[in-house]
Amino acid sequence: MNYQIELRHLQYFKVLAEELHFRRAAERLYIAQPGLSRQIKQLEEYYQTPLFIRDKRNVALTAAGAYLKTEVDLLFNQMGIIKTQIEKIAEGKLTSLKLGFIGSAVQAILPQLLVELKQQQPLIDITLNELTNEAQLDMLLRNELDFGFVRIKDTPKGLRALPILTDHFALVVPKTHPLAKSKKVNLQDFKDESFILFSKEYSNSYYELVMSIFQDQGFQPHVALKTVNALSIFNLVSQGLGVAIVPSSLKKGYHTHVDFLELQHIPQRTTLSLLWNENSRNPGIDLLLNIVKNIERRNLKK
Repeated sequence: MNYQIELRHLQYFKVLAEELHFRRAAERLYIAQPGLSRQIKQLEEYYQTPLFIRDKRNVALTAAGAYLKTEVDLLFNQMGIIKTQIEKIAEGKLTSLKLGFIGSAVQAILPQLLVELKQQQPLIDITLNELTNEAQLDMLLRNELDFGFVRIKDTPKGLRALPILTDHFALVVPKTHPLAKSKKVNLQDFKDESFILFSKEYSNSYYELVMSIFQDQGFQPHVALKTVNALSIFNLVSQGLGVAIVPSSLKKGYHTHVDFLELQHIPQRTTLSLLWNENSRNPGIDLLLNIVKNIERRNLKK
C-alpha cells in the first residue's frame, strides 16, 4: 500500500455511512461515484477489513464500519469544537460555553452564575438550552454540551458531577384547594386526587424517586398528566386539573396561582448537580467551575 489515510477518506466514509447509498453520498460530496468507491476501497485496505456490506440494492455497515462511524462522528465533532474555539480566540474571546439546564436550575444558581461569568469574561459566548435530564446526559457524553444542570441518581461513566443544591419536596395545590393553607401536610389526604408529575422523559431516576414517595405512603397515585416543564405543571394545577409534587426550590421565580405545601417530613430528597465531560478540553470548564465553587462558598457563609 503506497498511500496514507487522509482526513478526506474519513469524510467520505462518514457521508457514505450516513447515506448508505453510493450515488447520494457522491452527490453530497460533489465527487464522481467511482471516485468515492475508490476512496472507500483504500480505507478498507488500510484497515484490512470490510467497512460496508454491498449488494446490487443495499449498502450496510459491517461491525467494524459501525465502530468506525462512532469514532469518526466523535472526531468530526471535536474538530468542530476546535474550529469554534479558535474563532473565539481570534475574536479576543476566551471561549464559548454551551449550557444545558432544567427549570429548577434557573431558580437555584444559573442567573448568579451567568452574571459572574460575564463580569469575569465580558466577551464569552454562552448558549443556553432548557433540556430534559436524559437529553443533557446524551449531549454531554457526545461533547455537544459543555455543562448540564440535572437531577439524576447516578453519574454516568465519562462524566463528572458537582452537587449544587439538595431539595426537599413540596406539594403544589390550587389556591382554592380546601387544604391549601394546611400547616402540616398528610399525603393520605390527597390519595384520591389526580396528580400532575414530571414525566420519565424529564428523568427516569427522578420519576422513580417521586413514585417512592407514594409507595411509602401506601397508595398508588392517579397520574392524570405528565410534562417536562415546571410552568406547565403550575398552570395545570392552577386550573384545577390536579395537584403536583415538585422540588421545593421551584416555588421561587414563578408567578402562578398555586400554593406550595412543604413536605420536609418525608425522607426523599433530590439533588441538582452540575455535570461535565471529564475529557472536555474547553478552556472555559475550569473558569465556570471556579465561579460555581465561589458562589457555593459565599452561600454557605450566609
